[in-house]
Amino acid sequence: MADAFACVQEIRGAAVVCWSLPQLLLCTVQPFPRRTPAGGLRGPARGPQWPAEVTALQRSGRWAAAIALLLAACSSPGGAPNTIAPQEVRSQLPIPPVAETIRDDGRTVVALRAAPGRTDFGQEGGPADTIGLNGSYLGPTIRLRNGDDIRAEVTNALDEMTTLHWHGLHVPAKSDGGPHSMIEPGDTWRPTWTVNQAAGTLWYHSHPHGQTAQQVYRGLAGMLLIDDPEAPDVGLPDQYGVDDIPVIVQDKSFTPDGQLVVDPEPAGGPSTGFLGDTIVTNGKIGTYLPVTTEAVRMRLLNASNARVYNFGFSDDRAFDIVASDGGLLPQPVTSQRVQLSPGERAEIVVRLDPGETVSLNSTPPTLGTGDDARYSPGTFDVLQLRAADTLAGSPPLARTLSTLPAADPASATTTRTFRVQGRAINGRPMQMARIDFAVPVGTPEVWEVTNQDRQPHNFHVHNVQFRVLSRGGQPPDPAFAGLKDTVYVPPLSTVRLLVEFTQYTDRNWPYMFHCHLLLHEDIGVMGQFVVVKPGETAGRPPHSDHPA
Repeated sequence: MADAFACVQEIRGAAVVCWSLPQLLLCTVQPFPRRTPAGGLRGPARGPQWPAEVTALQRSGRWAAAIALLLAACSSPGGAPNTIAPQEVRSQLPIPPVAETIRDDGRTVVALRAAPGRTDFGQEGGPADTIGLNGSYLGPTIRLRNGDDIRAEVTNALDEMTTLHWHGLHVPAKSDGGPHSMIEPGDTWRPTWTVNQAAGTLWYHSHPHGQTAQQVYRGLAGMLLIDDPEAPDVGLPDQYGVDDIPVIVQDKSFTPDGQLVVDPEPAGGPSTGFLGDTIVTNGKIGTYLPVTTEAVRMRLLNASNARVYNFGFSDDRAFDIVASDGGLLPQPVTSQRVQLSPGERAEIVVRLDPGETVSLNSTPPTLGTGDDARYSPGTFDVLQLRAADTLAGSPPLARTLSTLPAADPASATTTRTFRVQGRAINGRPMQMARIDFAVPVGTPEVWEVTNQDRQPHNFHVHNVQFRVLSRGGQPPDPAFAGLKDTVYVPPLSTVRLLVEFTQYTDRNWPYMFHCHLLLHEDIGVMGQFVVVKPGETAGRPPHSDHPA
């Protein structure tokens, strides 16, 4: 019975109780007990009193579809095996080019153009129809320096609306690139900001409401690196493309003629969204990296729609985790595995001997669902590392990487609670016209995020690097005790975060909080908030007439 689970959802006063066991699904509808005037409970006076919605569904013949939807909310994992097919290693890892910039009126300007293209991933059947930024698929690596004034120029050459969100950046709300910053076909969006944060590995991706999953999957994403010229040298490899390597990991599926299977919510698949059968690293299948130095810094980005990876190496060698989402950890953390949910990043440093070959791989992650293999099963290779016969020397890592202060929950004046369940947060699906709350600028808060489902969720907050105080009542693993903007929230558990928004205020233009499993944010597991000056209240969102 280890695979069995039960869930309860409510349709206007009736409990839809679903039991799932191996090869068996049983759902019944039971009226909730009625509450007496004194507050006690009693059962229904007569037999089952089905709500009108339930009766209508039964009569219409759509009952099975309704149960499937309820099971998704109750975390039914679906029946697909979701395994990764073995891949022949045959292509050198492509390194995304660094985006060209110019100086204009004291600002660093980076230009991006979203457009359709054709991409050869190395799949059978020929090139696939894709979309990309300054190329056919994905985008260039944007490198910005702390302290620089920035202007981006994002042109939409697609035949559909898009946006571009700077995931992990501290920016004004109007420059954040969330679903309100819509770029219509033929238009150019010109956000500005000043870089004011630590060096780190961030990324950028499209974020239109209801279309994020399919646009990111088709190619609208790229890596964004913050450099800090004032930071001390701590021995990190820093030659981009040589010993400092971007590793953008995604899973795809292809049709026999080589086209991408674009199905964010596959029928019969898991309620977390699309899981592919093929690993694509930096836009290529079956890749290897020629290694010419003793140490290699790998900037790992989980850019998949729903799959969680448990990264390590095929020989289980130890490596050093040196940074999380928002920058360097206080000290290197030696480990054999680092688990990343969609949107999370980690920088690791691994050392090789001359002439050896080893693979970066993923083993089954620990998700806490009771049936983790249904969501991300098996062990599979992601990238092969091939060391040259002679390797250039690499310095040792410093014992102290950053001077990150300890997270102090006593500094918080407010605690907010977030219940993630089904297709909503705190019982309310995302609405473009609704601002959920206002946060006073410069005021630390504790955010308690609870996953009330039995399926995986994670939690991403725009415009901030928070600190994880606890997960499931326990202190965070040292690898996740640094700066974070995305965190995995295991089923039926709570993660406590220390959050503080600084510098930028706008009572009308919101930032987002949401699950970063891309299907989930598209179907409503998202909300929006504004950062305000002391004494201000929330205003009106800029696109209240946009479809929810």
